[in-house]
Amino acid sequence: MSSLPSHNKDPSRIRKQLSDSCPASSTATTKSLRHERLSRLGSSGSSDVSNDTSTNHAESYFLRRENRLSARKKAEEEIANNDYKKMYEKALATNQRLKSRLETSKQELTMIQDQLERAQKGGQNECGANVLEAEKKIKAELKTENQRLKDENGALIRVITKLSK
Repeated sequence: MSSLPSHNKDPSRIRKQLSDSCPASSTATTKSLRHERLSRLGSSGSSDVSNDTSTNHAESYFLRRENRLSARKKAEEEIANNDYKKMYEKALATNQRLKSRLETSKQELTMIQDQLERAQKGGQNECGANVLEAEKKIKAELKTENQRLKDENGALIRVITKLSK
């Protein structure tokens, strides 16, 4: 018989093999093993039956308790895993949203920089054009005023000439 339990053996035999390999076995396990041995041999004593019943009740109690504890642990792990999964999905969605906003902001920044460059270049041309137009207007005004002053000067010279005669 191998020391490793196989899958097709019943749980009581597995427990027996494990307790045989462990030198410090509890009294409940010893009673359980004694019960199994007696039941296999077919003996039926009244004191053994009462021990059997209490041992079976204790075993079933501990088995049910283990099952409840393991089920609770599994449920808690699933809840924790679901919470982590939900938190991961939420963080992932937030990350995607922020990435798209960043991309949009980068595009807007590029467009605004292009517009600024064009405005600065165009502004220099417009400023130069505006200055040239202003200078042309001033020059035209000065020419007309100069012409008026020449005409006035000529008229004054004629008046003075007439008076001096």
